[in-house]
Amino acid sequence: MSDVREAGQDSPANTPTVAKAASGVEGSSGLTIGVDVGGTKIAAGLVDGTGKIVAEGRRETPATSPPEIVAAIVEVVKELRSRAEGREVEAIGVGAAGFVDASRSEVLFAPNLAWRKEPLKEAVQARTSLPTVVENDANAAAWAEFQFGGGHDVDDMILLTVGTGLGGGLVLSGELYRGAFGVGGEVGHFRVVPNGHLCGCGNRGCWEQYASGRALVREARDFARSSPSQADALLELAGGKADRIEGPMVTKAAAAGDTAATELVQDLGRWLGEGIATLAAVLDPAVVVIGGGVSEAADLLLEPARNGFWRQLTARGHRPTLEIRPAVLGNEAGIIGAADLARRR
Repeated sequence: MSDVREAGQDSPANTPTVAKAASGVEGSSGLTIGVDVGGTKIAAGLVDGTGKIVAEGRRETPATSPPEIVAAIVEVVKELRSRAEGREVEAIGVGAAGFVDASRSEVLFAPNLAWRKEPLKEAVQARTSLPTVVENDANAAAWAEFQFGGGHDVDDMILLTVGTGLGGGLVLSGELYRGAFGVGGEVGHFRVVPNGHLCGCGNRGCWEQYASGRALVREARDFARSSPSQADALLELAGGKADRIEGPMVTKAAAAGDTAATELVQDLGRWLGEGIATLAAVLDPAVVVIGGGVSEAADLLLEPARNGFWRQLTARGHRPTLEIRPAVLGNEAGIIGAADLARRR
């Protein structure tokens, strides 16, 4: 499946924002291509120096075949280059859902794709003749929010993406923090509950198991099984089957005022805030930006997160406190961030 279209006025990336005047190495104002490779789709965009997406493209992800993934990336890049209307495309940034090495060249491991030590930069660069940068997808999204979105006015920011799992990206002193080996920022996998719920990473008690869409679904289903009379709104949305409850159903019921759903979202927010307090003790960011699908619950999630943060903050009342803000760029943050990182290569 392919779909390339002009970016429309309804695009989150067209929301007016203020880009930083300076942050590390300055990039050019030309066009670059950002590619966000997920487990089911490849989303790409032609992006200008202000972070605006000029045109977009999409492909299905052939997740089990690394050569076919590269072919799909190359194909969407070719289409987007044809839409540049005579302007030069300078580089490609690829946001990959996995661990990327320190040189931003190789995908060491991807949980939902057949990438194991995949030389993605070399493969894409060879077939497009364009300089290519590979970055973790959450890092790319964090950079976009730092440059053009919720963190545009600070130098120290953390992005948390609350989707099926809990992802993150760190920008410290105006620079994307990647760690010694390139795989830093996996904040969803620090332990918050000793011997807690088993995580997909193999450990127990990871923050992701309590502050993510997966956690919300688990708790909602358990509640519906144990207290069906109090979960009638959720069960109605799920056709009467507790095992069919999904995250968007919980946020929809909460937005409609259902008490049980509201409490479930608030509990997730509390876990989120308590983890942010730990991050604040270690990293002291000015802003934490919350994105991802679950963040669509807006203040139903953010207010409990702010309260949970305050209750657990070290030396609260005796130190400056960070702000917890919603993300601005939505699902296009990964595209915009990858493109901007390629521009600043």
